[in-house]
Amino acid sequence: MAELGTTLNGQHHTDGRHRQAAPHRTAGAAAAVAAAGPPPVPSVLIATRHGESTANVEFQLAEAAGALSVPISSRDADIPLSLHGQQQAQALGRWWAGLPSADRPRSVWCSPYVRTAETARIALAQAAGLGAVPVSLTVRYDERLRDRELGVLEMLPKAAIENDHPAEAARRRKMGELYYRPPGGESWADVALRVRSVLRDVCAEEAGRPVLLVAHDCTVLMLRYVLDRLTEEQLTALEPVRNCSASVWRAEGGRLRPDRWNQTGHLEDAG
Repeated sequence: MAELGTTLNGQHHTDGRHRQAAPHRTAGAAAAVAAAGPPPVPSVLIATRHGESTANVEFQLAEAAGALSVPISSRDADIPLSLHGQQQAQALGRWWAGLPSADRPRSVWCSPYVRTAETARIALAQAAGLGAVPVSLTVRYDERLRDRELGVLEMLPKAAIENDHPAEAARRRKMGELYYRPPGGESWADVALRVRSVLRDVCAEEAGRPVLLVAHDCTVLMLRYVLDRLTEEQLTALEPVRNCSASVWRAEGGRLRPDRWNQTGHLEDAG
């Protein structure tokens, strides 16, 4: 029976049920991998966080004031872009249109949340309006690209977490963001698991083609964690992912290698 497993970014992940039999097939498996060539990956992978959302604005105001709440009653999934976020998405579309033809995504995978869907729609309309991509280009929505779920801490500013959930705030500091899972929510590591899953599908379906992922700060952060094989220390040292920033990886030897990270120079004309 063939060894079960998947390949992501040059690393083979096996199913533990067949680990005992693996030594007897090592030579044959290595020969098969060599004959098949490098694993399929997109030629270029571009990841962006959605434009500024109305919640981003409210949380900035709350954090500055030390407020214990934000005036948001909708689900996290239903939060739209702010006016400035719409302008950022337009700037992202102009940047997309200005890329070299070989780097210009003709495929878009997107979180189904409103703010990401709006970002993708606006950026695509801008790029298509400039004649850079087909007007008929479709966006593929995938729930695995959604934002981190925070459970009982959702929609709570830092001051409210410390005030209303002091035990959770202490546990969060002790565990660190990679492994801390709030009640009813996810850790960064949980998000990394679904990022690995969606990457396998992206690599299989978009092999040799440029692709754009429109997601969230934590999702893009975990994308880098997975693709660049970061340690926990390297991961937590990174600055937050900026709205409508561009992070780019290029195919090289069967792996996606980093080309740029969290860059926002293309947003200068967005105000």
